[in-house]
Amino acid sequence: MVHELDDTDIKIISSLQQDGRKSFRQIARELGISTPTVQARYKRLVNIGLIKSISPVIDSTNLTRPQKKQIQIHVSTQKPSDVNIEPGMSVKMTCALCNGQIGDTTHVLKFANFERFFCCVTCKAHYKEKNRKRIESVIKRINEEN
Repeated sequence: MVHELDDTDIKIISSLQQDGRKSFRQIARELGISTPTVQARYKRLVNIGLIKSISPVIDSTNLTRPQKKQIQIHVSTQKPSDVNIEPGMSVKMTCALCNGQIGDTTHVLKFANFERFFCCVTCKAHYKEKNRKRIESVIKRINEEN
């Protein structure tokens, strides 16, 4: 049996490729279809063997090596997740507002099930003010779901 992908299947796959952590509800809203439709289509795509897993894509440019060890990072252009991650490696964090590098002190904004990281209190405050309505709507939506 052959399963021909339609536009909805392709849009769901594309959405998951952008961010595999999206909920069925988020995808449904994004595509303008119902949540049960997304869930059923996803299950079918898994069952027919097209979707094997949702895996993290590692950005190796954000990894730094400890000074003691020499670690080789292999990145394949065909599989972006083929990165050797070992203990002692660090992730270079950038500010969610100014994209500057975060130093020793990290300022964290937690809302709903999200965390945003900032280099300073000023960036954190500006981000909160700039995205106030969006943050409030996310919190409201999460509270309504629970």
